[in-house]
Amino acid sequence: MNRTTIGIIGGMGPHAGIYLADRITAHTNAAGDSGHVSLQLASLPALIPDRTAFLFDRGAPDPSGAILEIASELVKSGCLVLGMPCNTAHAEPILAKVASGLAQRHPEARLFHLIDETAAFCAEAAPGARRIGLLATLGTYRDGMYERALTAQGLQPIIPDEAVQQNLIHRALYDADFGIKRQSSPVTEEAIELLSLAVEHLREAGAEAVILGCTELPLAIKGRTFAGLPVVDSTTALARALIRAAAPEKLAPLN
Repeated sequence: MNRTTIGIIGGMGPHAGIYLADRITAHTNAAGDSGHVSLQLASLPALIPDRTAFLFDRGAPDPSGAILEIASELVKSGCLVLGMPCNTAHAEPILAKVASGLAQRHPEARLFHLIDETAAFCAEAAPGARRIGLLATLGTYRDGMYERALTAQGLQPIIPDEAVQQNLIHRALYDADFGIKRQSSPVTEEAIELLSLAVEHLREAGAEAVILGCTELPLAIKGRTFAGLPVVDSTTALARALIRAAAPEKLAPLN
């Protein structure tokens, strides 16, 4: 029986790593405690500079070095299957350095690609949907990573316009008074309302499902639908990919 340990590179933001661990547990088919997959969560938020800030200003601190060091420590402790629950950190200027460094140091380990796994998961989470909307941080939005991944899956990305991205989605995440990164437990009604308006915009643009392309969005958007659209949770997509790699016999059916 495969007993590979899963490593979670957390801290971006802290709730995202906790939520990934929760999703792994929820999607594991286990009769008792000992039947669950083994995992380690390294949540070290103080060590990892802001990913969006770096993408907008290459003079800002680069988060890739800290991410690589955390990944390397996880591998040294026995984790050969790795996941990073931060969409923005998968932008090429960050991920390329992490992936190449990890391949040089630990070729035995595998770092799963959150964006690619989410695009592939659309077929399972929203069967029949071809036009897929996106809620994401500014860094993810401007990088275009989801457009590329969805197109590779034969799907049509539906991207919010700049005003909606700035005034609704970005504010819901980052507003200093009510944003999810400011207050996440519980998420404020103001943030939820802005996200609802953003999803309505995507639905009017033709979206048949919506990706939660920031791993803190599930704190606000719970369940399989939101504002009339099926939800594709990027963290759930990654959790299922990690279980499939570490212990495929333990992957529970998607309800």
